[in-house]
Amino acid sequence: MLSESAGTRRPGGRTERTRIAVLQATLDLLAERGFTNLTVEAVADRSGVHKTTIYRRWASTDGLVAAALRMGTEQPWTPRDTGSLAGDLKEVLLELIRYFTEPGLRELPTASVLAAFHSDSAAEALHAFYQDRHARSSVLVTRAVARGEVPAGTDSDEVIRVASGPVFYRLFISREPLTPTDARTAADAAAAAAKAGVFVRK
Repeated sequence: MLSESAGTRRPGGRTERTRIAVLQATLDLLAERGFTNLTVEAVADRSGVHKTTIYRRWASTDGLVAAALRMGTEQPWTPRDTGSLAGDLKEVLLELIRYFTEPGLRELPTASVLAAFHSDSAAEALHAFYQDRHARSSVLVTRAVARGEVPAGTDSDEVIRVASGPVFYRLFISREPLTPTDARTAADAAAAAAKAGVFVRK
């Protein structure tokens, strides 16, 4: 886990404004340049915060990117309730596809995934971000159990992994185009498996 000295504290006042300015500048530059071309000096120029302050608090670009990625867990996000597990999963996948493919949006999440291959700290932070998303998405399975769609004990993390796996495969492995049909197919498949009890914890 990252320590508080790596920029994970959330003090108020000017210190908090400095944190937000530096980490937002980090995200902007990560999207524009990628991890390997990111420098503390560039973050200092973009944020207006002296590089000495940045080095003292975050130590390196690794620390900056890790703290910036963790900042994503502070943003509000709740999955939609469509009335069915397949419908809920489809909405999550459509949002995921949009986030990774739409110009102006796709640059940051793509750069974040690539950063995880260059930095252990970034990889830990990205893992924490998606664990947070898994936790928030657990409501999809909770609702499905309450509706009688899937059995009690269904592992919500596995439902999300199986539903989103085909999307990430097309994004980063096969480099195939993604369409709403792909989202619906993946959502329907994951929902059907959940209904059959495939994801019930043993």
